[in-house]
Amino acid sequence: MLHIEKDESSGILLARRQLVAGAAALGLGAALLPLGAAAAETPKKGGTLRIGMEGGSPSDSLDPRLIADSVPLVMGMMLWNGLVEIADNGDVVGEVLEKWEVKPGATEWVFTVRKGLTFNSGKTVDADDVIYSLNLHRGETKSPAKSVLADITEIKKLSANQIQITLGSGNVDLPFTLSDFHIMVVPNGTTDFSKPDGTGAFALEEFQPGVRATFVRKPGTYWKAGRGNFDRVEIRYIGDAAARTQALVTGQVDVINRVDPKTAALLAKNKAVRISRTPGMGNRYAFVAQTDKSPFSNKDLMLALKYGIDRKKIVDNVFAGYATPGNDHTVGGKMKFYDTKQKLMSYDPDKAKFHYKKSGVTSPIELQVSEGAFSGATDSGQVYQESLAKAGITLDLKRVSGDGYWDNVWLKQPFCAVYWANRPTVDNQLTTTFKAGSSWNDTHFNNAEFEKLMVSARVELDEKKRAAMYARCQELISQNSGMVCFAIQDYLDACNTKLRGLTLSGRFDLADCRIPEKGWFA
Repeated sequence: MLHIEKDESSGILLARRQLVAGAAALGLGAALLPLGAAAAETPKKGGTLRIGMEGGSPSDSLDPRLIADSVPLVMGMMLWNGLVEIADNGDVVGEVLEKWEVKPGATEWVFTVRKGLTFNSGKTVDADDVIYSLNLHRGETKSPAKSVLADITEIKKLSANQIQITLGSGNVDLPFTLSDFHIMVVPNGTTDFSKPDGTGAFALEEFQPGVRATFVRKPGTYWKAGRGNFDRVEIRYIGDAAARTQALVTGQVDVINRVDPKTAALLAKNKAVRISRTPGMGNRYAFVAQTDKSPFSNKDLMLALKYGIDRKKIVDNVFAGYATPGNDHTVGGKMKFYDTKQKLMSYDPDKAKFHYKKSGVTSPIELQVSEGAFSGATDSGQVYQESLAKAGITLDLKRVSGDGYWDNVWLKQPFCAVYWANRPTVDNQLTTTFKAGSSWNDTHFNNAEFEKLMVSARVELDEKKRAAMYARCQELISQNSGMVCFAIQDYLDACNTKLRGLTLSGRFDLADCRIPEKGWFA
């Protein structure tokens, strides 16, 4: 059950997830308790929601295939609907796909398209739209969702409102897989996304990438009861954490994401502000090295880099304790199938020195960091530099511009800063990041045992056996990949006291990046 507690001394809402195992379960068995009195209120229409956000750049696009950070994701959630939605308790529920059935073996699935949905243009959503939307992420495509859909061998139209998906091998988590945030439902044949024609609650008014975006509520009644309440939504790109906080405190915006953990406790004392905290569910912060390139192809060097980072110091000093140490993979401690028995990689300068000497590498190691990657990347890099120095390892910290970071640095430079968001299942989390051939496999990890185990785990209904498979996958990644995942931050959002609907999500911050759709003003 997902419990919510209120620390009266701090004013911070806390969430704690306890995962419930079950052999037939497809995902997280949990329930969300109400957020105080707000949960009992009836949503009201009207008003302009102003959001101050980190997580965007001047290269942002409205093309769902190109969503790489929080700002374009929130925009996409306003304009379109996904195939399914991840509920606050972590379960998967129908969105454009209303319901589904699966045959034994989990290779053949039949999905029913929800009737009565229409795009802005007035066209009714049908099976052809769903098939086209899925195929945008298959075959020759730049979409990162290609890797999670790679096992689909056929998508067939059964009727105007029904499709069949056939997999090369079984996957009991397929509905969760279809929750990938790139998979938005668009009209069949769409190629121009600059004029979005969606089924979401809002229509685009203006978009200035890297600056702002505005949206207006579409006329009529939104198909999701109690949602789509604001008349207008404004998103303001505010990359600086202090500037975001100031904008909230002075009433320039109603809600912000990624609260600076160093000032969260102080901000919580402001009676006009409410902070939402979800421990262990936030972004995974890491430095990633491409291990098919020298010198990072040297396993001893990578072990030196893993032993040489003081994770606890980063958690305590950079994130003010609002994080937990990472273990060099992207599975969070609150996720089902997280391996609690795996020993946490801890700072050991002697072991780092041993492996560094054994590697034979003598030249400095360059790490590229930027606040454009995530707030705290530069400070984390400085702590890393200091802790490696104690092991006799020289780290050259190269600070680069945040503008265009995801286009010019990530996936291109051999050692750089990155964050990975939470995903609804271990399979989705690991497939996106570590599957061989995935366009977002930023460490170029390629391990035959890992690939085989991931396929087997998808059809294994014995919870203990499945847990053992995923535990081995986490071990393989931690020991052999180029990821140095040093912290998993708590999600920290903040809003004024009149905003409602900022629920603690089972996946992303800002109410699963749906606060424009879910929220309202008291």
